[in-house]
Amino acid sequence: MSERGGGAGPAIESAIDAAGGAIAFERFMELALYGDGGFYTRADETGAAGRRGDFLTSPEVGPLFGVLLGRALDAEWERLGRPEPFTVVDAGAGQGTLARSVAAAAPACGGALRYVAVDRSAAQRARHPAGVESRPDIPQGPFDGVVVANELLDNLPFRLVVFDAGWREAFVTRDGQGGFAELLSAPLDPAPAVLPSRPPPGARAPLVERAAAWVAGALDQLASGSVIVFDYVRPTTAELVALGWRRWLRTYRQHERGAHYLRRPGSQDITTDVPADQLPPADAVCSQAQYLARRGLDELVEEGRRRWAEAAARPDLAALRMRSRVREAEALTDPAGLGGFTVLEWRK
Repeated sequence: MSERGGGAGPAIESAIDAAGGAIAFERFMELALYGDGGFYTRADETGAAGRRGDFLTSPEVGPLFGVLLGRALDAEWERLGRPEPFTVVDAGAGQGTLARSVAAAAPACGGALRYVAVDRSAAQRARHPAGVESRPDIPQGPFDGVVVANELLDNLPFRLVVFDAGWREAFVTRDGQGGFAELLSAPLDPAPAVLPSRPPPGARAPLVERAAAWVAGALDQLASGSVIVFDYVRPTTAELVALGWRRWLRTYRQHERGAHYLRRPGSQDITTDVPADQLPPADAVCSQAQYLARRGLDELVEEGRRRWAEAAARPDLAALRMRSRVREAEALTDPAGLGGFTVLEWRK
């Protein structure tokens, strides 16, 4: 039902052939995003956040997000007794935009800061700024600090299940026309307890076991500190099922919604809303708008307005940056956009 296309098509075909005709959707997503020719591993602009890339994240809106996160890091550094080194792991760092913003904000913990930018893509790591530790995986602990994941969990490969006289796992096979199609397994027996027992026929749900393992693994590396996740989150898998899969299983390409998730693998992002009930229970949960407000967003925006008014007659670059805070704050707190993201925090 779909086009082979994209840079990851040949690798997926090889994996299907090696597996005897079909691979789990989780494996398909892994190859489409992170395999040879995958969306995040290609050396061109594909998979790059920012205005020239395929999607816009909070750090890419402007420096304000990094300033506010710097305040959150300072608060955690103080809570932990000012450890040195204070390790901050930026997981899924992409091109390192957040790292640059945090450095420019000059947080109080800066003198003790060990900033680790983590990205699986060598092409993305090559763009990381000087002064950070750049690596493909989270460093081994134990360490004192913070692990931050901004829009990472929604991109971790997940199992896809479909209700058809029972919950069945979705596999991917060749469609005989140079593309890919779904193939359903026998009913899962027993079905995972998190899934609703009587959904409508054709209902779909993600099983985010890798995301849950990622959170647990990040916590394991901490001697003390916290794991902070910013992402699309739905309260329960049951709500995801009711929402309809076209709403929570999305693709993106060049700042717009992409094609069906089986089409042109490697040319578009594949994401899911993250079902919170499948993750370890968080110690704190709030919206991104609430999280940033608690870090002094309103104060910074008011300072920006004041500084701009003072310099409006002869504005300089610093004044223009202050003025941009208003627009950045609007984007970061928009409940229909980035402000509607959920922030999950686990403490240790």
